[in-house]
Amino acid sequence: MSSASQHRPWDVHRLPAASGSTFLVTGGNAGIGYFTSEQLAATGAHVVLGSRDRAKAEAAMASIRSRVPGAQVSHLPLDLADLTSLKAAVDRLELDRLDAVVHNAGVALDDPPRRETGDGHELMFGTNHLGHFALTQWLAPLLSAAPAGRVVTVGSFAARSERLDLDDLQSTHEYRPKRTYGRSKLAQMSFGFDLDRRLRAINSTVLSVVAHPGGALDSLTPSRPPVSVTTPGQRLRALPAALLVQGKEAGARPVVRAVLDPEAQGGQLWGPRVFGLRGTPRSEPVPAHMADADVAARLWAASGELTGTDPDLGFR
Repeated sequence: MSSASQHRPWDVHRLPAASGSTFLVTGGNAGIGYFTSEQLAATGAHVVLGSRDRAKAEAAMASIRSRVPGAQVSHLPLDLADLTSLKAAVDRLELDRLDAVVHNAGVALDDPPRRETGDGHELMFGTNHLGHFALTQWLAPLLSAAPAGRVVTVGSFAARSERLDLDDLQSTHEYRPKRTYGRSKLAQMSFGFDLDRRLRAINSTVLSVVAHPGGALDSLTPSRPPVSVTTPGQRLRALPAALLVQGKEAGARPVVRAVLDPEAQGGQLWGPRVFGLRGTPRSEPVPAHMADADVAARLWAASGELTGTDPDLGFR
């Protein structure tokens, strides 16, 4: 890469070429994951959409192909709520290396009652955090085999106002869906920063980076039928909100930059420029509660016990 291209300002419409690279996006069939996949496909990379639902993944791939000529996209059946299925899913990738994984898939419930995965974990914490934590172990050899592998964990603005209850990670004593969701995203972000500390300690070539989409509304998101449709009426009613927040196409841009930017460093947090809610992607300060190494170490130990993973998550 020439020094001129290295120092050119980041342009969300002129992403660096990544042909020859392979990226896995969990939950790549909808929302932020869909637009992350679409934007990454435009770089010439092979993008794998990790998704439980084959029909939704097929629709997403058809949409990407219609917008990105020659897009290389494929589907990996992936259910993060079923920990026992993850190793076989990764084996089905049949790759000798993986350049990046985007830990994006997420469950957000609005109403009680509390629900559990088949493994008996609270559904949001179990899927959003524990599923990605366990998946990382099976991907570790593939990420380590890449010249500069990356783990990009997609957090949420909702995590800023939450704190982890290490004595009740699964919300068994008190279940409030919005709080449980925010805490599941905080757990993911805490994991992303802790993973980077651990990777630095062993001089790994793999980077762990955290990104969040800011405020990303469906009503401000461009239509991608049949994946998602925004009516003119919905868009019109959402216009006042556009001063503060953005759509999911724009919300994917900090995630994409965290995957692609050669200047990005492990342990960084990427988000939208304006109040962390909207605008072009930039690196932003990491809130102290997300970077707390003691909390992260206790979360890591608890997550390892709950998932039965190796203490180093497969990184050596």
